[in-house]
Amino acid sequence: MEKLRCSKFLETSKPYFAMISLQFGYAGMNIITKVSLNHGMSHYVLVVYRHAIATAVIAPFALFFERKGQPKITFPIFIQIFILGLLGPVIDQNFYYAGLKYTSPTFSCAMSNMLPAMTFVMAVICRMEKLEVKKVRTQAKLVGTLVTVAGAMLMTLYKGPIVEMFWSKALQPVGSDHGATDQSHESSDKDWFKGSILLILATLAWAFLFVLQTKALKTYKNHQLSLTTLVCFMGTVQAIAVTFVMEHDPSAWKIGFDMNLLAAAYAGIVTSSISYYVQGLVIKKKGPVFATAFSPLMMIIVAIMGSFILAEKIFLGGIVGSALIVVGLYAVLWGKQKEKMSMDDDEILDPVKGSSAINYGNGNSAVVAAAIEDVEANKVIGDVQKSEGNHNSKHITMIAPISMPLADEVPLEKLNQENDRA
Repeated sequence: MEKLRCSKFLETSKPYFAMISLQFGYAGMNIITKVSLNHGMSHYVLVVYRHAIATAVIAPFALFFERKGQPKITFPIFIQIFILGLLGPVIDQNFYYAGLKYTSPTFSCAMSNMLPAMTFVMAVICRMEKLEVKKVRTQAKLVGTLVTVAGAMLMTLYKGPIVEMFWSKALQPVGSDHGATDQSHESSDKDWFKGSILLILATLAWAFLFVLQTKALKTYKNHQLSLTTLVCFMGTVQAIAVTFVMEHDPSAWKIGFDMNLLAAAYAGIVTSSISYYVQGLVIKKKGPVFATAFSPLMMIIVAIMGSFILAEKIFLGGIVGSALIVVGLYAVLWGKQKEKMSMDDDEILDPVKGSSAINYGNGNSAVVAAAIEDVEANKVIGDVQKSEGNHNSKHITMIAPISMPLADEVPLEKLNQENDRA
């Protein structure tokens, strides 16, 4: 009995351990990248090497696991992959690295927590999400978005005094040149503002990428590794072209066994390859809201690591703005979770009628009939099939006895609970 409880605890704890480990991985990427950029590595070159390594790592797995049934790359699909490569590897990563160079890892991580709110705004603009203002979940998402934007604006426009960490006081240099510090203060503020704008633009590009990716995922529903490989490869080609235009010094391409190689390899292998696989498993098991809820943890880890490794200065405006962004983030996530629960309730089988339409998100629906007895279920489905045949419906009808669970459908426990209530 004790072994059973222990194994059950370990099984339920896996998603939590996985997401916490991912946050440490992301935090390490921000610290290592900041060190590399401070040592003079071009962020354009870093983007090229990162996604070239990511393509080389993911491609073998895509070929091995997704060799069969590959979708044909038509011109519209090619345009989708081209735009995804432009938004992700080129625009998002270059703006993010440039913003990271001008600001700090903690500030960059705080800004990245705007992503759910920005994705919500983009989805509304693209008419992929309806604004039902009278519902509490929509109000929560709207308020959360406004609070998130307010936090980002506060972090951008107000730095405030430096907040001393008790462990970082010993790391501060003694006898610094106050004249040089005062002279560089104005240029530092300009760089900080410039970096903030770049990080906001990077987050907008990232959000737009997520919105457009939904259409590509319909085509590559069972070939997500292949889609990732194609986007990384296309982004690598585009990033090479951008780097040739922006970097005129051939020595910028040189890379050895140093921090620059570590930054590119770490970002390509850990954050673009391993994290993709692990986060995909967690999202499949616990949902996207669960995975996104851990992102503020990365900001805390980076703040602690940055103060130790980089002697990073943390400002009051950054702390207050980060707190507002986290509050807004969880408000948006709460609204999304309530929306998901509402959709799940709509999909639960009606015990009186014996059937319910379940939306697959691809324009079609499947009518799944279920009852306590398989014979009654098939009888109901037969009636539905006749009705659909008379009306020339395009719905897909699936015969599924209640004892046969379907992937991505309503759990049987939920169906049984509804039948017991009835």
